[in-house]
Amino acid sequence: MFSYVTLEQRVPQDHPVRRIRELADGALKRMDGELAKLYAKKGRPSIAPERLLRAQLLMVLYSIRSERQLMEQLDYNLLFRWFVGLEMDDAVWDATVFSKNRERLIGAEVSQQLLLAVLAEAHEQQLLSEEHFTVDGTLIKAWASRRSFKPKDDPPERGSGPRGRKLLRDTHESTTDPEARLYCKSHSGAVVPSYLGHVITENRNGLIVAAMATQAGNAAERQAALEMLRKLKRRGRPTLGADKSYQEEAFVRRLREQGVTPHVAEYAPNPKWRNWLRQDERLDPGMALSQRKRKLVEKSFGWLKQDRLRQVKVRGLKRVDWLFRFAAAAHNLLRLSKLIPIPAAA
Repeated sequence: MFSYVTLEQRVPQDHPVRRIRELADGALKRMDGELAKLYAKKGRPSIAPERLLRAQLLMVLYSIRSERQLMEQLDYNLLFRWFVGLEMDDAVWDATVFSKNRERLIGAEVSQQLLLAVLAEAHEQQLLSEEHFTVDGTLIKAWASRRSFKPKDDPPERGSGPRGRKLLRDTHESTTDPEARLYCKSHSGAVVPSYLGHVITENRNGLIVAAMATQAGNAAERQAALEMLRKLKRRGRPTLGADKSYQEEAFVRRLREQGVTPHVAEYAPNPKWRNWLRQDERLDPGMALSQRKRKLVEKSFGWLKQDRLRQVKVRGLKRVDWLFRFAAAAHNLLRLSKLIPIPAAA
């Protein structure tokens, strides 16, 4: 009837999730001031934001498909209970209550704060480069189908295309997720309702230093890259590696204006496509290195899209953006748990 083995003792000391829990607790401690504002001042006690975030981390780290499945796991999985901070006899939350409480975190942009807190830990460990970065974008399937797109009741008189030409986004929208757009990232891919996820990684250890999601569009990747760069902590005149989709005159010019050296992949000689790098940028000794490091960003996309972000199960740009940033923070926690050496036993 009684157990003398505590929940803490049941988790092996060498279990990988211990390192992630330690790093996550350090990041949450940095966020104490912001998280304190999320506690309910009156009415029924709400779920502690720290526990909400740890539970959300479990969903990302273990590819748990739904809140209902997470609650089922928390009911009998002692490892999950320990990670979240529940004792063995504590009642598990209702899945609907958990989802509604999570809306407070989305409204407070906690995922961005968590990402910055994790990066502060990486900075203290001298694991970040502030001089060399890589940017890229990836397609995220929306929680909608092509058949949900119907003509708009009141389409605009002037479209958003060149010279006011009406595009599909101007005349049709999804009845399931109005902010999703039909988009094809490559000529060989299918046109699907989607968003775009964007990241900037530093080139030393491949940690994500900035992340955001946007509506799908041909210019969205370049616009998101410039927006993330403006908020990025950098030193000197940094370099930015990118693939050929960023080889565009206005984008390269804006990079120079921001004091960033463009290391953007160039097209082969072709009258249809033009390159915009100067000769000194093309011959920069770091150009070849940036292009080799550029391909490492695909590792972060590979991890992010294993399950949770291959097709998001939330609707609306704000929620997709929140989830994408949160997954980026989880990716960094996992990377840091492997990069930071384990202290030697006394």
